[in-house]
Amino acid sequence: MKRLRSFVSITLIGGFMVILPIAIFLWLVEWLLGAVRSIIQPLSHWLVAQTAFTEYMADIVGVLLLLCSFFLIGLFIKTSVGEWVHDQLDAWLTRLAPGYKTIREVVSQLLGGEGNTSLLKGEVCRAYLMGRAAGVSVTAIVTAKHANGDFTVYVPTAPIPTSGFVYHLSAECVEMLPHVGVQEAMRTVIACGSGSQIISEIPPKIHSL
Repeated sequence: MKRLRSFVSITLIGGFMVILPIAIFLWLVEWLLGAVRSIIQPLSHWLVAQTAFTEYMADIVGVLLLLCSFFLIGLFIKTSVGEWVHDQLDAWLTRLAPGYKTIREVVSQLLGGEGNTSLLKGEVCRAYLMGRAAGVSVTAIVTAKHANGDFTVYVPTAPIPTSGFVYHLSAECVEMLPHVGVQEAMRTVIACGSGSQIISEIPPKIHSL
């Protein structure tokens, strides 16, 4: 009986783990479609009332206009004025809502964007926080190299890589991974370690002074 209960509970948990991400994804899609529909609905109603468009055609036109507005905003922020406005808006939202910056950078990483540009300038490494003899390493980003050969590394936490810890390590505790990009490393952090095979696919280059 005990073995049967264990089998049933493990099977139920396994099924739940399969269904949960699918359900969350579908909920997000439904929420996104609802948000888009609520944005274009006034325009769709106006087009139906003022033109010969059907409601379906008006919705399509509304979506196209929304995409065009995204494109125009993207063009605007590529200009010096647009970049300044974006920076000011970012700073204001960060002060108003502290969680905004984290959400923005996570979304940017998920979409393959730049995310935290200061981190993208770093190099990926394996950091041996307790020394090589301990055999325990973490995925880290080198953020500074010091004159005495030491390194400052940032160790992101899963699944939100924009929070983490900063460590100052000697050179022998840092193993550079030149074949791994920062965005690739961040994706493994967001996925809680999934896909970390890229770290050992090619023999890493050990830093030497």
